[in-house]
Amino acid sequence: MLTQLRQDHANMARLLHVLHLKHKTLADGERPNFRLIREVVDYILDYMSGFTIPLERICREQLSSRASDTDALFARLAEDYQHLHEQLMRLSGDIDMILMDGVMPMDKFAEDLRAYLEAHRAYLRAEREELFPLIREHFDDDDLTRLAAEMPPQAESELSRLQEAYPELYSEFRDAPSPLDA
Repeated sequence: MLTQLRQDHANMARLLHVLHLKHKTLADGERPNFRLIREVVDYILDYMSGFTIPLERICREQLSSRASDTDALFARLAEDYQHLHEQLMRLSGDIDMILMDGVMPMDKFAEDLRAYLEAHRAYLRAEREELFPLIREHFDDDDLTRLAAEMPPQAESELSRLQEAYPELYSEFRDAPSPLDA
């Protein structure tokens, strides 16, 4: 299960790298592929609601009785998640506006995208540096098996869905560097 969590983090980091490249294109004064940005944002929104929320709920329930002082961590993660979700929804609305040829200041969109990327990377870092060590320390093999069994069934098939539903995105995702290779 921890291996799966690490792989999921690596995959999300690669998706954020794809968005970073689109942000760089925008910052260079060029027009990025907004449909591809739409695909990434939609994918992340789906993934977060289908995987991130259940993961943190299950971990919070299991860790609250085993580790002291986890309430503050889970409160902060929940607040950070809520902020990420709001940022993504705002970006989603802005992308809709752009794709419908509405008026959208590109400098504002670029700044919002940059802020989102920084916030999501910080969120992943908090999970990796704070939540995952708690799981490693307080979960035995049986707990990890139960955690895997309680995860939504679609969690394992998300990458396959990405490849099928978003072939252009998957191509860029596949070419993005993996933090696991570093």
